[in-house]
Amino acid sequence: MITPTLGVYRRDSIITYLHCGVPIFSHAEDDYKNFRYITSKFILQGLCKLVDISDCFHVSYDSVKRYVKKLEHLGENGFFTPINYKGGGCSKLLPKVIVRMQKHIDDGKSNSEIARLEDVTEGSIRYAIKTGKLKKKT
Repeated sequence: MITPTLGVYRRDSIITYLHCGVPIFSHAEDDYKNFRYITSKFILQGLCKLVDISDCFHVSYDSVKRYVKKLEHLGENGFFTPINYKGGGCSKLLPKVIVRMQKHIDDGKSNSEIARLEDVTEGSIRYAIKTGKLKKKT
């Protein structure tokens, strides 16, 4: 029991939540998005408190609080909308900057000099060379 009126049970890797003995929601055992969503929804609906979820499922109070805030601010979309994360690139290496950097390389300047002139890190210059955006003189 989570509270006197709200309960939970697991059968065949399916978690089912009950309110006054009536099933109200279920999800797969390893479906953390649905777990976070439904427990946050229970809290916002006043069916239980943060500490009830934390104690029953042995998860940190802070993480429960974080997901309740997420549901408050973003709604259901905050849990189920894919995040458009653009990783693995350098946002400062725009085409104009690449052209200027290539000219610096052709003039024989070092990576540290170019980084200072273009206000980027040396790592981003090495990354551009590694990915073929810049060609190092041999």
